[in-house]
Amino acid sequence: MPRGDKSKYTDKQQRMAEHIEDHYKESGTSEKEAERRAWATVNATDHGGKKSGSGRGKSRNPAPAKKGGHAGGSAAAGRSAAERSASAKKGAATRKRNAAASH
Repeated sequence: MPRGDKSKYTDKQQRMAEHIEDHYKESGTSEKEAERRAWATVNATDHGGKKSGSGRGKSRNPAPAKKGGHAGGSAAAGRSAAERSASAKKGAATRKRNAAASH
């Protein structure tokens, strides 16, 4: 079986990967990266394909699908208000400069 062959995955696993991939694409992730992340999530959840014995007998782990968003804001949480404010001002100035350059 060639690498990347999805024949060992159930219909449910394939639908799940497609659904995850669509959401990644909506958030601006490239098609190739969205597909890679989607199948990584399915593999982490179901421990691989479920057809013909591969991965059978292993319980599902829903944690990878719920992981997104938990780490958000952790970088800012460790900084003082003044540092966050300076960072926001710097970002705003950069966006303003880039907007002026693109028009």
